[in-house]
Amino acid sequence: MPEFLYQNKLYYNPVEFAMDRIGGTWKMPILWRLKNRVMRYGELKKDMPRITHKMLTTQLRELEQDGFLLRKVYAVVPPKVEYTLTERGQKAIQIIDAIRNYGLELMDEFGVSHPSNQEGKAR
Repeated sequence: MPEFLYQNKLYYNPVEFAMDRIGGTWKMPILWRLKNRVMRYGELKKDMPRITHKMLTTQLRELEQDGFLLRKVYAVVPPKVEYTLTERGQKAIQIIDAIRNYGLELMDEFGVSHPSNQEGKAR
């Protein structure tokens, strides 16, 4: 496949393009947590204690901009904001699930232990 440009960035293949949209340390775990429910910012932060507020805000904005999630703001005090997956976000869950399952297989092959209580979470 020939290289292509998107938003002034050069990509060499579609995998690189997809990973630029959902890859990195935090985007897949955020999407995974939203797979079956609507969550507020505070719930996401509490569920991912190692992510900083700045990083969570940045990742949520990028996922919203790329059409993977919807941000719904309620006109109340204090502000209430909810996040939910879009259809594009739901499609990404299928890919994340496949990567997660492959990761679990690799962990078993390499003898890496994984707590069974983490079964439903992407890390």
